[in-house]
Amino acid sequence: MSKHALITGITGQDGAYLSRLLLEKGYEVHGLLARRGSDTLWRLRELGVENEVRMVDGDLTDLSSLIRAMQASQATEVYNLGAQSFVGTSWQQPVLTAQVDGVGAINVLEAVRIVNPEARFYQASTSEMFGLIQAQKQDEKTPFYPRSPYGVAKLMAHWATVNYRESHGLHASSGILFNHESPLRGLEFVTRKVTDGVARIKLGLAKELRLGNIDAKRDWGFAGDYVEAMWLMLQQPQADDYVVATGVTTSVREMVEIAFRHVGLDSRDHLAVDPKFFRPAEVDVLLGNPAKAKAKLGWAPRTSLEQLVTMMVDADLRRLRK
Repeated sequence: MSKHALITGITGQDGAYLSRLLLEKGYEVHGLLARRGSDTLWRLRELGVENEVRMVDGDLTDLSSLIRAMQASQATEVYNLGAQSFVGTSWQQPVLTAQVDGVGAINVLEAVRIVNPEARFYQASTSEMFGLIQAQKQDEKTPFYPRSPYGVAKLMAHWATVNYRESHGLHASSGILFNHESPLRGLEFVTRKVTDGVARIKLGLAKELRLGNIDAKRDWGFAGDYVEAMWLMLQQPQADDYVVATGVTTSVREMVEIAFRHVGLDSRDHLAVDPKFFRPAEVDVLLGNPAKAKAKLGWAPRTSLEQLVTMMVDADLRRLRK
């Protein structure tokens, strides 16, 4: 009997990579699809799995549709990756972000509890919950201090996951994932904005790259590596929370230099800092300690930042040449 997985946010970066991973492991993969127009399946298509996943209509803000999705999919593993996931947008749409990212997670947990409390649940938590960092290196015991409506909403979902685990006995785990990127990242995220911008400049389609706080530091990894940690969490006898990170922090400035260097250009000739891209409350540094994930899950990142950035630049060059 194949395992059945239900993935919310299946059309996003992580949903696509996780779909491919689970299909390779013999799962029947179902994806929650909120039909709102435009081509949302391009990431699944890019990984060659669009026709192998089964879509179920539903929305994180509609509990009844989540109950039906649980029933239709017969899911034994549920991965809640769906979210309003862009931090910058959360200041403009704080209520929507709270409803989708916070209440939405509770809706999924309720659907699991009602339909199949034996199913295993994964919550996509985030390093943005640490925000104004309370320790130089953040692990599972570091206090949270979110600095955006996105971080606040995700913290609500994180604690709800802990609560359902302790109150209802659900096998519910959270992955506190630090920044993870790929060629499938949306253009609104700084890494993809950089690699797309560098590719455009290299091809003569643009002259400058405009960014906000280039001194912000992040712990960046490859999404294709990180989805494996999600799966490993649900294979453990006991549910738990895990930081998933590389343990290395790099400034936006340094990441930009890697991208320009890869195409033989000097970032100083093309980079411009624009105050309009600064956030109302900045998160200056994030640096994860993945020791627990390594010890308990046997997980470790395989892709360096240099490999990740060059992979993304090459993908954007290919797209733009088409």
